Amino acid sequence: MSQSSAPTAPLSPGLSPAVEVPAIPLGRLAPWALFSGLLCSLVLFFVSTDQGAVSVFSGTALHEFVHDGRHLLGYPCH
Repeated sequence: MSQSSAPTAPLSPGLSPAVEVPAIPLGRLAPWALFSGLLCSLVLFFVSTDQGAVSVFSGTALHEFVHDGRHLLGYPCH
């Protein structure tokens, strides 16, 4: 059985060990924030406005696929 070489002090009841949260640099976070923002905008477009005044695909298949989601989010589609 291997054990850590760092000594551990017993904790008092009700106390938890301190946890350090690492800082994430903005340069590493920005591309992910941009990607998720664009993805969310695309999903919102297809749920809210596609098959309306601006339509990407012809037909009603997409409208019927997101129909209940529109009503759940409060978008009128009739």
